Amino acid sequence: MMMRAVPPIRASFQLEFPQQPSFQVANRKKQNVPCYQRQQAPHIEAKSMEEVYDTLAEHLLSVLKNVEHLDSKYIVGLAGPPGAGKSTVASEVVRRVNMLWSQKHAKGSGALLPTEEIAAMLPMDSFHLYRAQLDAMEDPKEAHARRGAPWTFNPSLFLKCLQTLRTEGSVYAPSFDHGVGDPVENDIFVKPQHKIVIVEGNYLLLEEDVWREIRDFFDEKWFIYIDIDVSMQRVLKRHIATGKEPDVAAWRISYNDRPNAELIMESRKNADLVIRSVDFSS
Repeated sequence: MMMRAVPPIRASFQLEFPQQPSFQVANRKKQNVPCYQRQQAPHIEAKSMEEVYDTLAEHLLSVLKNVEHLDSKYIVGLAGPPGAGKSTVASEVVRRVNMLWSQKHAKGSGALLPTEEIAAMLPMDSFHLYRAQLDAMEDPKEAHARRGAPWTFNPSLFLKCLQTLRTEGSVYAPSFDHGVGDPVENDIFVKPQHKIVIVEGNYLLLEEDVWREIRDFFDEKWFIYIDIDVSMQRVLKRHIATGKEPDVAAWRISYNDRPNAELIMESRKNADLVIRSVDFSS
């Protein structure tokens, strides 16, 4: 797939924000204030993903300095194709934000929030339809074969969860049990103390139906760019590692994973920031 060329911005770049960050206060109507005043999304790339994680964590901490209300949330949507490393990026950035905030608070530097953990992550995978719901579809065999496509998720429930997080300041969300193959209700708790929440998932930047409302919900929209062949090789290894025969895994890549990835790559244009993936072994 041909991608629009945008000059990369190195890991030392400074993100540009409007004077009033788009923090949302409970019970306040969301204002669509863009986080970046640019026509094209900047790119961030570095020699290693460790450097990328550090840069993103420092950026989010700088945003947090401008929070005016203790019940505010700053919610980042992190999208990208399967195999791009979304969960790893989200968890590593969250870990670094919490570590840096804890260090700052321990030094008595006048930290605004009296807590060690002020960041959390929320996965979109938690909002898969249940297998029983796929069984009830007109073509159950096709539904299971295409599990992971946008129509095998529950975006309305996902949006409701995000709205509750914004208005109430906390929310119980499901997790996803890969061993069982179904969501686990109320297994994740995003607390009031979590002022920064990174939501990661494949379809956060789509333009169709409820997905558009989800896309417009975030204060920042990040996209992990990776060569699609590299991402599919990672997914192939993941399938085989979970017990699929190599030929079955290859069929699933061609029938389901790659078409999904191509759709996701088209949504890159809706990002505020593009993160170029680096081999995690580097």
